Amino acid sequence: MPNLRDIRTRISSIDNTQQITKAMKMVAAAKLRKAQNRMLENRPYSRMLKQVLARVAEAMRDEFDDEFVVPLFRQPDVVKKAVIIVVGSDRGLCGGFNTNLFKVVEKRIQEEFGDLHDKGNLELVCIGRKACQYFPKRGYNVVEEVPGFFDRLDFAESASIMKKQAERFTSGELDAVHVAYNEFKSVISQNRVVDCVLPIQPDAFEGDEQEEQATREFIIEPSAEVLFDRLLPKYLNIQLWRAILESNASEQGARMAAMDNATENAKELQRTLKLKYNQARQSAITTEISEIVSGASALGNV
Repeated sequence: MPNLRDIRTRISSIDNTQQITKAMKMVAAAKLRKAQNRMLENRPYSRMLKQVLARVAEAMRDEFDDEFVVPLFRQPDVVKKAVIIVVGSDRGLCGGFNTNLFKVVEKRIQEEFGDLHDKGNLELVCIGRKACQYFPKRGYNVVEEVPGFFDRLDFAESASIMKKQAERFTSGELDAVHVAYNEFKSVISQNRVVDCVLPIQPDAFEGDEQEEQATREFIIEPSAEVLFDRLLPKYLNIQLWRAILESNASEQGARMAAMDNATENAKELQRTLKLKYNQARQSAITTEISEIVSGASALGNV
């Protein structure tokens, strides 16, 4: 049985750990608010860009009789080479945030891209230090690593990553581009998502915006085709940027929940150790009293 000094040392150590987890929870809460604000600020631009593209797509259907001539809409008969952009995190201590996403990506690879992976035709682009550490160790073909991305969170760097893959798709080098990330649902819940961003589906811009568009009149200059060529790359950049912002907010929410659980576990362990400490202390006092009584009895019998 541990002595009183050992138990006191453990209680003090757990108390220090509890203070650290509380502080980390507060920091994560502050970062979560900031990440949520950035995510919400991006939505109006993304929504309006989608509305404009929907209207331009409609004009192109009228002009080309439903036949799209934009390279980013190319639908390959067989996917011979693909890329998955995996958005992880730079830091740990966020529960199963990274592990759960990586398991979903591996399952998706086994189910849908098993042959491509065996032939070396499946490439991974890893964003975040944890993704950069996880996939190369497991034999995946990682062609680009972006560690430390969330320390700077730069839109230009995100756009550069997507531009590179879009150019490869346009040239015919790639047949599909997917983005894997944690979609923010709530502070304690995230959805693991693997979205196909290329090729763009012809109905990608159809949705709730159509009713609003019906009440507006658009004047398209110089032409729908030119606007489509200019706006589609921006749409792809926003798709990846949205995934990054969602992942950033999800990471802070997961870390906040993990630190809250750690704090509660520390409290429970501290209560258990204090109970053990009191029991050991009471036992020591009882033993000491018994020894005094026994000594007094022995002296009385002399």
